[in-house]
Amino acid sequence: MIHPFQYTTAQEALNLIQSGHRIFIHGSACTPQYLLRELVHHKDRLRNTEIISITLQGKIEIADPGFEQSFHINSLFVSEPIRQAVMEGRADYIPAFLSDIPDMIRTVLPVDVAIVQVSAPDAHGYCTLGTSVDIARTAVNCAKIIIAQVNPQMPRTHGDGMIHTDRFSAMVFHDEALPQVDYGAKLTDIELKVGQNVASMIEDGSTLQVGIGTIPDAVLKSLYGHKNLGMHTEMFSDGVIDLFEKDIINNSKKKIHPNKLVTSFALGTNKLYNYVNDNPAINFLDIDYVNDPVVIKRNPKVIAINSAVEVDLTGQICSDSIGKYQYSGIGGQMDFMRGAALSEGGKPIIAITSRTHKGVSRIVPYLQQGAGVVTTRGHIHYVVTEYGIAYLYGKNLRQRAKILIDIAHPDDREYLTQQCYERFKAFV
Repeated sequence: MIHPFQYTTAQEALNLIQSGHRIFIHGSACTPQYLLRELVHHKDRLRNTEIISITLQGKIEIADPGFEQSFHINSLFVSEPIRQAVMEGRADYIPAFLSDIPDMIRTVLPVDVAIVQVSAPDAHGYCTLGTSVDIARTAVNCAKIIIAQVNPQMPRTHGDGMIHTDRFSAMVFHDEALPQVDYGAKLTDIELKVGQNVASMIEDGSTLQVGIGTIPDAVLKSLYGHKNLGMHTEMFSDGVIDLFEKDIINNSKKKIHPNKLVTSFALGTNKLYNYVNDNPAINFLDIDYVNDPVVIKRNPKVIAINSAVEVDLTGQICSDSIGKYQYSGIGGQMDFMRGAALSEGGKPIIAITSRTHKGVSRIVPYLQQGAGVVTTRGHIHYVVTEYGIAYLYGKNLRQRAKILIDIAHPDDREYLTQQCYERFKAFV
């Protein structure tokens, strides 16, 4: 028997929001873009509503000038649609480990409203949170009002994302394509070399955490000679699919969730969304479990692969800002860097190209003024560029400077050596 449920209009659903409410917005490929477009029409009715979210996709009109009296964005991760608003003071950023955000929602950031995008209900009346369970699971559990954008194009995923239609305060049906991002199409020879260097460090039977971006995709493209890899990762993209289908990633050696790929969200192309749809080998779980270092370390040989904006000669890692320009957020980097360090045989890796696309060295004497330290020099183990691998664990500051200079771009090494002498009073 088909479970009965009733749809309403966006206008009627959004009328449930009142001035002063704190509103959680579902993120990544699940960004409810239709309801956000409709929310614009409530500008004159609402005052001092607060928006919290992590990564958002698409055009977010309420981040534009003129909306700040109605909607104040207080983001836990600064994604492209709101960067300008943050820089201009119309929005704010809350630094937070991704694994801590569910606890914040339960305690210091209680939400009144959760706006989520979900898959279509099944015969029993259950929807899923689709490609982004992450912090949305906790937001839905805690919110007083839950507004769902029901999208037949949203994949139905396995794991923690099940929600019965009875839980929704309002359901709005809207058939809309999900945002697509294709990182693999943008790889350069330099990025592929970084990927090969990282792949040389990975043993068969390792459990991988890879982010989303060109460097993680370059690593994945370099793993075709490996066997019996697993994945326990906060997120993944299209680069995983071929390795999964070739049985290179099969999760057979994992100690927890064997034979399952564990993740919290996915972002990529329609190929990825079709692949995760009703796929029992992929579990989308709550971020406070997936990103808990105590959970991560339970698998042996955890390889955490993350990137950075710049690395100073002592090993401080800036990953969330370009000087004072807030580019992204802390995210899950430290969760996995620490979890991998605690894993038996684990390797926490920062993988970067030696220079930016504009030719600026990523290995620097000092971080830019205003830059945020995401991974501290006490947590750093490996830094990898196209020129090699620097192992910093247990090294003093002068030793670190030398091995980091050795993997910098050759044209930057003389300057870095001079700066190193000025700082440490010794040539390295």
